[in-house]
Amino acid sequence: MNHRRTELLAAGAATVTVVLWASAFVSIRSAGAAYSPGALALGRLLSGALALGVICLIRREGLPPRSAWRGIAVSGVLWFGFYMVVLNWGEQQVDAGTAALVVNIGPILIALLGARLLGDAMPPRLLAGMAVSFAGAVTVGLSMSDDGGASVLGVILCLLAAIAYAGGVVAQKPALGSATPLQVTTFGCFTGAVVCLPFAGQLVSEATDAPASATLNMVYLGVFPTALAFTTWAYALARTTASRMGATTYAVPALVVLMSWLALGEVPGLLTLAGGTLCLAGVAVSRSRARRTVPAPVTVPEPQPESASDPA
Repeated sequence: MNHRRTELLAAGAATVTVVLWASAFVSIRSAGAAYSPGALALGRLLSGALALGVICLIRREGLPPRSAWRGIAVSGVLWFGFYMVVLNWGEQQVDAGTAALVVNIGPILIALLGARLLGDAMPPRLLAGMAVSFAGAVTVGLSMSDDGGASVLGVILCLLAAIAYAGGVVAQKPALGSATPLQVTTFGCFTGAVVCLPFAGQLVSEATDAPASATLNMVYLGVFPTALAFTTWAYALARTTASRMGATTYAVPALVVLMSWLALGEVPGLLTLAGGTLCLAGVAVSRSRARRTVPAPVTVPEPQPESASDPA
């Protein structure tokens, strides 16, 4: 019963993560018009670090154990810092569809690195679900891509973002063995903010001219898709494999399509809807478990009473 409850809580935490990460794409579109990639990443991380720091003080979390610092530092540099800057930069060079296509090799890299470095199992259902979801991500990306919208620099930046994302997840997993999800997220966010401090001058300069809506979107990115969503991600990751969690993020493209439809009035085409459906179907397959076959009960024949004619 406790195992089932843990699985449900982890699934709920993963759902919160993918919904908030999907909403981030809508907010980045607004904030990115007024803020440069590095300034937006730093503002987002500072907002997230402030929120997480307050929560840690209230909960008296304290410092993570020494054994967790290596994983926290690596994930902070790669995922919280480098990933956010190059992704923001890459999305200014290519259209959203191309960016989604390239970045979505991240879960595949997570599965490969997880199997190699963490010993994660690669069950057939996980591989099949990832294949279906990746096909859906390709479909969504192609349907959203603009002719000639891609640049070599933009594709390289998105590829670097995918590699940094995968490396950050795989580095974070061992740290969760000795530190709490809140500690791992908080100090990873602090590390990312330190990495992005060279953009402080740009942030101050651009904040004076940016419209209030762009700044509010930047703060939203820090508090919800960063502070909250990265914490729920770490909670779920501590209770499952990196490969399975990576596959879960394939739900993000489908949710981005839905949110853009509802929030921005961008009506998706049939091809985009079909791709989003494939993404969700693949996630469902990758998260499912094979049914256990219950062996048929063995019937033991009852002893027959001895006949009177049997020899003594």
